[in-house]
Amino acid sequence: MITHYPILVVGGGNAGISVSAQLLNKNKKLQLAIIEPSEKHYYQPAWSLVGAGIFNKAKTERSEASVIPKGATWIRDAVTSFKPEENKVYLNNGISLTYDYLIVAPGIQLNWGEVKGLKENLGKNGVCSNYDFRYADYTWTCIQQTHQGKAIFTNPHTPVKCGGAPQKIMYLASDYFRKQGRNKQIEVAMWSGGTRVFGVPKYEEVLKGIIAERHINMQFHQKLVEIDGENKRAKFIGIGEQNKDVETWVDFSMIHVTPPQSAPDFIRNSPLANTAGWVDVDRFTLQHNKYKNIFSLGDASSLPTSRTGAAIRKQAPVLVKNLMAAMQDKPLEARYNGYTSCPIITGYGKLMLAEFDYDNQPAETFPFNQAKERWSMFMLKRYILPWLYWNEILPGRM
Repeated sequence: MITHYPILVVGGGNAGISVSAQLLNKNKKLQLAIIEPSEKHYYQPAWSLVGAGIFNKAKTERSEASVIPKGATWIRDAVTSFKPEENKVYLNNGISLTYDYLIVAPGIQLNWGEVKGLKENLGKNGVCSNYDFRYADYTWTCIQQTHQGKAIFTNPHTPVKCGGAPQKIMYLASDYFRKQGRNKQIEVAMWSGGTRVFGVPKYEEVLKGIIAERHINMQFHQKLVEIDGENKRAKFIGIGEQNKDVETWVDFSMIHVTPPQSAPDFIRNSPLANTAGWVDVDRFTLQHNKYKNIFSLGDASSLPTSRTGAAIRKQAPVLVKNLMAAMQDKPLEARYNGYTSCPIITGYGKLMLAEFDYDNQPAETFPFNQAKERWSMFMLKRYILPWLYWNEILPGRM
């Protein structure tokens, strides 16, 4: 078995696959290995649509083998620890690998166990989540079966992948209830660990209008701590100055839970992490702040922007250019400006495409006002982006 690779990539998700493909597209002679234990690869942005009954869940899943770039070696194992001073990575099978350059892109960790009773009730008792392939279609079951009472949607106090996803399914559910004539019998509510609806004022104003029009109850500074599935109630604890430690039990007919999230434990407990547990990289060059032969992108990195596939699409070419410059002892000149995108589905056939940078300033693609619900942007989300993901982004062509 080969135990040394010039380039090692940790993670075979969107970030790891697309950056590997781009590197090999630049130089097919590169010796590169991808460490990824999963046998399946998922297009997760479509799970909100699955939860709303308008996307086939099976079409979001492919084999990991089918997305490994030609020329890359796939190491089907999990990383347990790092020893960066020795350029060494340890695997779950006990073997260690060495590298000249390391790209760290393992994605984010979903901490279901942080909410008491969540794992035990997920997929039953009206407890659902689009953040797990196994249960995304149960969300649609819950929406259809809710005729009265409270439909609760949660947003945790931690960073999450696709920060708009907790709201997307809420807007879709409220639109469905309205179309079915149930909106007066169902109270739709968001219980959020955040402080506001959205971080970019231009888009936030539109969302506030939708929330007011649909009479959605917004609760901020709230941390979900327990699910009592048998009695269909959830416990929240206040985490703001005004409501600190105040406990509230809320009854529900259905509850969509976005779990607390963090960098994976093997990252948080490693020398690569900053004090918050994320891979400590320069926000512009994506190079590690201490270990100069290590780079990172995607959800596990410390980059202070929303964790989305759109962000990865802009990060990957920057990392590729800077890594190849580092390999030639040249200055790292490529810069990532924090661009990210959040296609916020606001109803069936309606979407507002939010695009912005590190400064929360709009960085829009199209020559029209994107702070508006549009059918065309919904079509982009529903049909075009999934095709681009499998056929252009993962193969490293965009």
